[in-house]
Amino acid sequence: MSILVFIEHKDCVLNKASLEAIASAQAIAKDTGDKVIAVIPCDKDCALAQEISQYNVEKVIVAKNAKLNIYTPDAYADAWEAIIKQTNPSYVVMAHTYQVRDFAPKVAARFGKEMVGDCIRYKHESGKAILTRRIFLGKLDADVSIEGDAPYFVTFQSGAYRGDNAEKGSGAPVEVVEVDVKELRMTPEEPFQEAKATVDLSKSNIIVAIGRGIKSQENIEKAQQLAEILGADLAASRPICDAEWLPIDRQIGSSGQTVAPKVYIALGISGAIQHIVGMKNAGTIIAINKDAEAPIFDIADYGIVGDIFDAMPVLVEEIKKAKG
Repeated sequence: MSILVFIEHKDCVLNKASLEAIASAQAIAKDTGDKVIAVIPCDKDCALAQEISQYNVEKVIVAKNAKLNIYTPDAYADAWEAIIKQTNPSYVVMAHTYQVRDFAPKVAARFGKEMVGDCIRYKHESGKAILTRRIFLGKLDADVSIEGDAPYFVTFQSGAYRGDNAEKGSGAPVEVVEVDVKELRMTPEEPFQEAKATVDLSKSNIIVAIGRGIKSQENIEKAQQLAEILGADLAASRPICDAEWLPIDRQIGSSGQTVAPKVYIALGISGAIQHIVGMKNAGTIIAINKDAEAPIFDIADYGIVGDIFDAMPVLVEEIKKAKG
């Protein structure tokens, strides 16, 4: 049996969340003994296939059709249905991106299956896969087991697995498969992006995030100085975006973006659960808050109890010294 893993891309440029999907599929394969097969929907002999072939997968399938030149749920669902019928996998694994949320339930429904979405953990017990999902805005974790026959459709939350932990291989073969795509019911336009949107935080390696402790919009410039010297992106908790001090695309949390950078620096953020669910999978979390009892310190790897306005200039100067 096999595990199909979805490789998301735009014009053959990889969405790095797909590397996390590969890592999660590899973790499942170690317990089940299945082979991992990467699948790339594309309208041509996708250049991305060679990049993905360098990971530890059995092979890379390019599901090819001219109607896959731009994403539509109808075309992607048809392509995936064809590949699943051809390969008869045990699992179909994907990163829980906006695109996947759009088309994956449609594919699962065609096979009469449910989709277990937005999982944060996986384990194998008594011959069963146990998947963990957050419920009630992250206040509780629920363990879910899948009954019935394969295939099982699973998506993993950003940061549940780290993309840089995806195992490399020695060069997997690439197979181009012509798939049938039925008549599309829509004519897609260019993806919408707000004029203010300048960054996709899900792709950031370092994030400096501000909360109520920044006190005023004028003080954001001080946090920006720290972000610039680190080569980081500036983000915020919900109150900052609600006040329109930063645009909504900078918001982290259950009603904003979910991120998993290598380093996350929280400035004046108390750590409400709604914020924590959006960033707790960061590689290293550094928190600065004058309240020693702030919940953010419960998940922080490093913490500074103090005023952020005292800490920020010191950090900037020390980083400058370290850079020479």
